[in-house]
Amino acid sequence: MDPITQFKKEREESLGSYDRDGAFQERSRAWLQESMAKRYVYNFDWLGRPIIQYPQDVFAVQELVWKTRPDVIIETGIAHGGSLALSSSLLAMLDWCDAVEANRTLDPRASNRRVIGVDIDIRAHNRDAIETHPLSNIINMVEGHSTSNETLEQVRALVGDGSRVMVCLDSSHTHDHVLAELKAYSEFVTPECYLVVFDTFIENMPKGFIKDRPWDKANNPFTAIEEWLESNPEFEVDRQIELKLMITGAPGGFLKRIR
Repeated sequence: MDPITQFKKEREESLGSYDRDGAFQERSRAWLQESMAKRYVYNFDWLGRPIIQYPQDVFAVQELVWKTRPDVIIETGIAHGGSLALSSSLLAMLDWCDAVEANRTLDPRASNRRVIGVDIDIRAHNRDAIETHPLSNIINMVEGHSTSNETLEQVRALVGDGSRVMVCLDSSHTHDHVLAELKAYSEFVTPECYLVVFDTFIENMPKGFIKDRPWDKANNPFTAIEEWLESNPEFEVDRQIELKLMITGAPGGFLKRIR
């Protein structure tokens, strides 16, 4: 067996062992609960902007972008803009690699790739920081309710002829809101690309764990996904991603469009 195949085989065996290791899974869930209580995810920046994500999930997004090479990434929920900075930097990386492979000079201002961020309230200081970021040329922001007709029309216009589209949902985390976003934004996702739904971890936390928010156990992104998948067989959960991460804010939330 060649070394590359051998390495892949060993990795698959490791992931299979994680799937059978209840103690490892329980310890991972316990650490996630403790770290969430201590606001661990607020500790990190991406290219100068706060990114409220686990480092493991940042790695997962990087792997998915490299594997699927989207032209457009749509995100609901902007906050401080760290996730927009991540997505735009990954698309810029794809542009750079395409230029190297084609043996041509890269013009970073001429990218056809783009990130579309949607939020009901883009605060002025965050908008200013994002619009003056070095990667702002491939970032578009839409302010409005994520599932309103007006907002969706703006998103469709910005997607344009993007041939490969990835979507990340990370705004309000109630069951009804996420379900509405799933129905609205899944149409943009192209086959073999991903629809990533964050904060599904809420379902694994004790009732009342999330303070001062309307979402809770039995009312969160995970429950929305469960209901939505029943009538959307063109998507499936990619469990290999969460198995390799073990610590993730999106268990069951990495959805691949298979047709």
